[in-house]
Amino acid sequence: MSTENASQRSQQATGNTFVGDVWVNYKRWMIKSVRNPFILTGSLLQPVIFLVLFTQVFGQVATSAIGGNGPAISYETYLVPAIAVQTALAAAAASGIGLVNDIEEGMFDKILVSPMSRTGVFLGKSLAEISRIVAQIVIIIGLGWLLGARYATGIPGIVGILIIGIIFSLWFTAFSNIVALVTRDQESTIIGANILQFPLLFVSSAFLPLSVMPGWIQTVAMFNPITYGVDAARALTLGEDVMTVIEVTRFGGIWDTLVPALTILVVLDIVLVGAAVVMLNRAAKSAVQ
Repeated sequence: MSTENASQRSQQATGNTFVGDVWVNYKRWMIKSVRNPFILTGSLLQPVIFLVLFTQVFGQVATSAIGGNGPAISYETYLVPAIAVQTALAAAAASGIGLVNDIEEGMFDKILVSPMSRTGVFLGKSLAEISRIVAQIVIIIGLGWLLGARYATGIPGIVGILIIGIIFSLWFTAFSNIVALVTRDQESTIIGANILQFPLLFVSSAFLPLSVMPGWIQTVAMFNPITYGVDAARALTLGEDVMTVIEVTRFGGIWDTLVPALTILVVLDIVLVGAAVVMLNRAAKSAVQ
């Protein structure tokens, strides 16, 4: 009998429900976030610094580099989608750190031997982190507007950027939790997340068009998930097709960017979230034994 099936039987015996398990874990992680200022501000501070410094220091130089996308585009407008994705990335990286804290405090083992659904545990935790990511992206979008960024698709486009931030964050949230389950060590989890986070940002379309980047970066960017998250958010910001790593013309306009980008991100989400739930089930099985 699998651990998940055993958990479902225990749920029935104790009166637990899947929705109840999700809600309990959602509330617990939201309370932990509110009580920990580092979690609330740590993943937001760095993107804010990037947004302010990059636009103020490199704005004039970078504006000439993005001229091919249209003369009316300011670097603030070009950069905000990248910083929104970076915010989601940084917040998702903190997910594994929270799990390691649970492991070190002994709370994780208590949850594993409880009748809670393992999927419900992971989903509740993820929803709490998504709520935080949405709030932080809203702050970035507002700050970008104050700095001069403009959003061609208006409120619907801003809502779309929030949705893209959620979809993008899921794969890295799952990855961060996988690293936490493997290492069970806070320093290793932080290093594991940061080793990927910063190199991937700079070998993507985040800060400059790929056309002005070296050839090897253009090749790496094709396999970089950040490229697809940034391009999808940027297409909604500018109201046009901006993807250059994959040439798609059958959908028209911004959909030539959105459809392939979101397809790739959703597939990545399914694979890594599934892997995280499997590892959580294995950890539960080991705890029971």
